[in-house]
Amino acid sequence: MKTLEEYKGLVARLPALKKEIAKVIVGQEEAVDEIMISLLAGGHCLLEGVPGLAKTLMVKTLADALDMKFKRIQFTPDLMPGDIIGTEVMEEEAGRKFFRFTQGPVFANIVLADEINRTPPKTQSALLEAMQEYKVTYSGTTHALPSPFFIIATQNPIEQAGTYPLPEAQLDRFLLYIRLGYPSEQEELLVLKNTTGVKKENVQNVLSGEEILELQQLTRQVHISDELIEKISALVRSTRPEGSPSAFVKQWCDWGAGPRAGQALVLCSKARAVLNGRFSVIPEDITALAFPVLRHRIALNFKAEAEGITADRVIEELTHGRR
Repeated sequence: MKTLEEYKGLVARLPALKKEIAKVIVGQEEAVDEIMISLLAGGHCLLEGVPGLAKTLMVKTLADALDMKFKRIQFTPDLMPGDIIGTEVMEEEAGRKFFRFTQGPVFANIVLADEINRTPPKTQSALLEAMQEYKVTYSGTTHALPSPFFIIATQNPIEQAGTYPLPEAQLDRFLLYIRLGYPSEQEELLVLKNTTGVKKENVQNVLSGEEILELQQLTRQVHISDELIEKISALVRSTRPEGSPSAFVKQWCDWGAGPRAGQALVLCSKARAVLNGRFSVIPEDITALAFPVLRHRIALNFKAEAEGITADRVIEELTHGRR
């Protein structure tokens, strides 16, 4: 295993990766950072935003900047599990018939699950084993997925007709739940200028799959103090109504985040440190990532939904408000 000093050359290339993405994607720096953090931490992320915010283009640009195999799966109501993981086909050779497994699009390093909430739960669940175990099973045979393996799912928050909300068990498999907002006025002007002409930016490869694996190993070596781990544990536990010191949580939440949320916050804080050229976690890392780590792991009660209270509002109260 390399020492932290030996990783400095790789870490120094992360700004170049962001620069390549910025050739195509105007603004959205926070979302780009969070996608990269999820990749460095070895997890998967869910990307949510209204149509036209370049969610798909953002993922495709990241894939172009990384020398890794990329596949896009367009989720539709008639998509079947076999369309994702693959299927067996009958072949004949030397007079002998046999079944051969044909790999589906999930067998790639970076997989874009586009509009994941447009397909039924049976098909959505086909991703569960892949996301958690990095393998798929078909007809009793296990097939290993490529490494690194990174799933980015997108969903549209405003069109609810004909959609199938992700069950809590699958939501929890996503390391981060990233929300994209509208661009600023200046960013939108740049988008209009840059995307309506004949010039097309050429995105260069910056890192290979092997180098991403090395950076993922580095992420786990980043130092985090016991004090900060205790802070993370206290934050996660404070989202649970039955034992929370926050009256706000007790009033608006049905249940809170489990231990997996704490693991995610530790790993993502380490990844954010690496992304910023540090080998040690600081409190700012935890605060910055509390929202994408926790927002899909808190269940609000009916009263909260009726009053317009969101999970982000609960997290804001816990991280910046009075306990």
